Amino acid sequence: MIDVLPTVLTVLALAGAAWSVLLIALNKPLLPLTKLSRTLVYGLATLEVGLLAQAFIGVSVLLGTDRDIERWSFVGYLLGPVVILPFAVVWAAAERTRWSAGVLVVMCLSVPVMILRLGQIWAGHA
Repeated sequence: MIDVLPTVLTVLALAGAAWSVLLIALNKPLLPLTKLSRTLVYGLATLEVGLLAQAFIGVSVLLGTDRDIERWSFVGYLLGPVVILPFAVVWAAAERTRWSAGVLVVMCLSVPVMILRLGQIWAGHA
């Protein structure tokens, strides 16, 4: 696995969570797009691209390794954030209250947890 990528993804996810909390504090829903919410959406799009890259790299590394790891759990933790992020953004866009960003806070905070668990599985602590 690439050592820097999980750190960058964790920082992006935590920044997205903080930005979402700011939207909640300012009583701003995700839609209509304002400068604040547009910045958040761009950041989440960058996070999604990084998660896709991590999933692609992780699956290719997994196919080329002979390590004794729980393969299905590893793939699940690779693909989980990739799938959850678009659903959370759509859910937040459908919600027209200030709490639309609350969905994004939960999603953004779940990404570092999944990345941490992914590293544990890769290290053999499954």
